Amino acid sequence: MARSSPYDGSSPRLTWSELGDFCRIVSLCVCWYSVSSANGVMGKWILSEFPHPMTLTLVQLAAITVFARPALRALGIRPMTGLSRRHYWRMVVPLAAAKFLSSVFAHVSIWKVPVSYAHTVKASMPLFTVAISKCVRGEKHSARTYLSLLPIIMGVAVATVTEVSFDAAGLVSALASTAILAGQATFTKTVNEETGVHALRLLQVLSQLSLLMFFPVWLYFDFGDVIAHPAVAGITGGVQSEVGVEEDSRTVSLAFLLAVDAVCHFLQNIVAFTIMNRLSRLSYAVASATKRIVIITTSLLLLQNHVTGLNILGMSMAIGGVMCYNKVKLDEKRSKESLPTTMSGSNGVNKTLAPLWNNNHYSSPKVKLLAPTDFRTVNGKYRPYQA
Repeated sequence: MARSSPYDGSSPRLTWSELGDFCRIVSLCVCWYSVSSANGVMGKWILSEFPHPMTLTLVQLAAITVFARPALRALGIRPMTGLSRRHYWRMVVPLAAAKFLSSVFAHVSIWKVPVSYAHTVKASMPLFTVAISKCVRGEKHSARTYLSLLPIIMGVAVATVTEVSFDAAGLVSALASTAILAGQATFTKTVNEETGVHALRLLQVLSQLSLLMFFPVWLYFDFGDVIAHPAVAGITGGVQSEVGVEEDSRTVSLAFLLAVDAVCHFLQNIVAFTIMNRLSRLSYAVASATKRIVIITTSLLLLQNHVTGLNILGMSMAIGGVMCYNKVKLDEKRSKESLPTTMSGSNGVNKTLAPLWNNNHYSSPKVKLLAPTDFRTVNGKYRPYQA
């Protein structure tokens, strides 16, 4: 059967291998969206009945610490070796502190404000990423980059003004969590590039160290209040009330929700890093923005918090702005990495628009350059078309 050519107007056909990769990516994205939505909704349920965001953070860090080691061993991921003291104290320790701080602020935000609004505010992460890269790393950004931030700012502003259940502490916590996450993402990438450590292995190390650092803070600020909570008092030998059976039921329900939330949080991290390694930057950005849309929609359906038309417009503007920002950054990266396609004169000015692969640039008949469209993909490798 004749193969399609780029010149006959027919679309290329997927191989079985490419179709299998596509199905795996779709399955991973569905799993990612599901566990992320469940994690957000259950976090709101837990904090509504058990208002202790520090305890929820502690449980999630403990889940990653317990489950990560056997999971990474099963996946065959190499242990972290060769990490210098300089990288450990200057990069890993601050990243571990940032991890539990961002988690605490995130849980405070969904405790104080609806999940949909908290995730709309988190769409402002590109704004903090640009600010951190410019102020800390001295990077320069184009006018297109700054313009792509405007829909995000306007969307978050519209969503804030029209939010029915607005709370200042929830807004500040969501912004603080987003800012810390932006810095964490920037410096995590630096550690990966400079040390070569696997992202999932770094996640395990950061979670372990973060748990050790956060545990004394939790003991000081939250332990006493947790022990005094009615759902915990029955377990710890507190005073039994007349509705002891009802309290026991609340305790079991809370323990179950905490366990499921911890597992979902662990799976969310594992699947997110797996998808990140499989997709390009733009594809991952689109998948991440889609995930945020799914979380917002799921929370609105299940939690049934009241929203207005302007509120939904603000959410849509913020999410659309994130996708525009990522598209701009990817286009800029491609323009820096692409090779020239025209011959330039001695003064650097293009004297001709003839492409480099035109054969009339070479007098020798032994030299033949092929255009990019003269190639096709066979089993993942480029092969020239043959007549």
